[in-house]
Amino acid sequence: MSFYFAQLLTGLANASSLFLIACGLSIIFGVTRIVNFAHGSLFMLGAYIAYSVVTRLDAGVFGFWFGMLAAALAVGLVGLAMEFLILRRLYRAPELFQLVATFGLVLVIQDVALAIWGAADLLGPRAPGLARAVRIFGEPIPQYDLALIGIGPLVLAGIWLLFHRTRWGILVRAATQDRDMVGALGVNQNWLFSAAFFLGAALAGLGGALQIPREAVSLQMDLNVIAEAFVVVVIGGMGSVAGAFVAAVLISVLNAFAVLVFPQISIVLPFVVMAVVLVLRPHGLFGKPGSGHGAPGEPEAPLRHMSGRGRMALAALVLAMLASPAVAGDFTLILLVDLLVAMLFAASLHFLMGVGGMVSFGHAAFFGIGAYGAALAVKTLGLGMGGAMLAGPLAGALGALVFGWFCVRLSGVYLAMLTLAAAQIVWGITFQWQDVTGGDDGILGVWPAPWASSDTAYFYLAAAICLGGIWALRRVVHSPFGYLLRGGRDSPVRAEAIGLDLRRHQWAGFTLAGTLAGLAGTVFAFSKGSVFPDVLGIAQSVDGLIMVLLGGIHALAGPLLGAGVFVLIEDWVSRLDFWRFIFGAIILAVVLLAPDGLAGGLERLRRLLRRTTGGGAAR
Repeated sequence: MSFYFAQLLTGLANASSLFLIACGLSIIFGVTRIVNFAHGSLFMLGAYIAYSVVTRLDAGVFGFWFGMLAAALAVGLVGLAMEFLILRRLYRAPELFQLVATFGLVLVIQDVALAIWGAADLLGPRAPGLARAVRIFGEPIPQYDLALIGIGPLVLAGIWLLFHRTRWGILVRAATQDRDMVGALGVNQNWLFSAAFFLGAALAGLGGALQIPREAVSLQMDLNVIAEAFVVVVIGGMGSVAGAFVAAVLISVLNAFAVLVFPQISIVLPFVVMAVVLVLRPHGLFGKPGSGHGAPGEPEAPLRHMSGRGRMALAALVLAMLASPAVAGDFTLILLVDLLVAMLFAASLHFLMGVGGMVSFGHAAFFGIGAYGAALAVKTLGLGMGGAMLAGPLAGALGALVFGWFCVRLSGVYLAMLTLAAAQIVWGITFQWQDVTGGDDGILGVWPAPWASSDTAYFYLAAAICLGGIWALRRVVHSPFGYLLRGGRDSPVRAEAIGLDLRRHQWAGFTLAGTLAGLAGTVFAFSKGSVFPDVLGIAQSVDGLIMVLLGGIHALAGPLLGAGVFVLIEDWVSRLDFWRFIFGAIILAVVLLAPDGLAGGLERLRRLLRRTTGGGAAR
């Protein structure tokens, strides 16, 4: 019994650390409706700054706790600068723009931290006066863990007093409920949002600072914590601080005991719990209906048809690509296959979001299921390439059919986070199921058939499959089914009022998008000859979101342009020093300066040239 009590205390200590970052994230979303993927970067900065202050001061108890508070204040100021310079321009943007912009900030902050503190992990000092362990029921419990168990509830009580006993806190609560009404009453929303962002960032910084006696400070801290923080916020209910505390305790304690019973499940347990909660209570434990939606923005623009000249230009590019084997080397052909795969993957995600209005943060799930389905068909079932090429997209379709049944019942951030949970659950299964999937070692030897083994032959096969899939998606978009999905996206209440079973059609659209993503994953598996769990990772999903945004979500050609530019930029930038900073800066520039993407920019240029030519002719 004493051992289990010690595990409970360990879980509660972890819960306090997790609550600090999740609490800040919940406050920021509740007021600003910003989906802040860079919140983990603020957590990491808090750890680095606290390490620098504490190791330089070396002033005992006072120096340590001064370093904690100084780190929180410094990170709060960093968050304030982020809000003022970048995020303030995205308050009424869709969740996609916010996620991609804050992911760009993640890349920028990572390279800034690399330049300042270096790549090596840093071991922080123990907390003075709390460096030992005490025995409770005979089990050694670190004193610092007991301190953390007390800090979490103290922070919760302080926030409750701030929100319920101060005018500013009452305004924050009001903005969480209806920020447009708060603005209509004359409250300076910019000041309110900035203050809320400062508080949320400072809490993230404090959470990171308090971790330095418990773990090494590293550049991986941001991405290691952000997914779990999002899980806590979603389970508790977006914008609910009390919900974040309860969810942090629930997740941490369950994880502490799950490690004893079934260690393999600990890697996906938070996402399993989140999925179960969202299925049973779509707005979280303490959330309210509609709490997962961002700020009301502009109405969705209709998808633009490509002009005649645009179609001619696209046809010329396709013909040039198909003729490239005559002059291109082997590396160029490999890069072109990657481009084709990216185009099909981005087109499937665009169909889901731009046509169906369903934002997905975990579309890599179906890409990876397709890749693993094809690989297992070859290595386990002994099928040839032809059979595996059918098995891959069928596996993607089956995965989308199962997950889609749950996902289409949600909307807004909750829908996006359930898709992320699906991807992480599948990733955890492939990572842990060593006997079947190879675990971290992956599946090797997934090569094309002899007739397609040359780079040129496989390029033409990939071109036929990927371009055929893109063409089929375009046909569906302009079919009655596509128009029905777009109608449900723009006005779901009206669609259901006229008798349409919108949820069933969205489920079908979700399945179709997963099938095409699985097809892209199948082509990818044979092009690389192997499959690893990272094809299911968060980074793969974010890459797809960047492609769609880069090209333009309101144009059918957008994901194709975005995928092409993304693959070429990634190939170029990844060879440079501080490539994350450069790539993140490019992402931020696109989000802030060209929110309608490359397709929108080309359309504006075409209209400008038409006006210029027409004006010149008139004169």
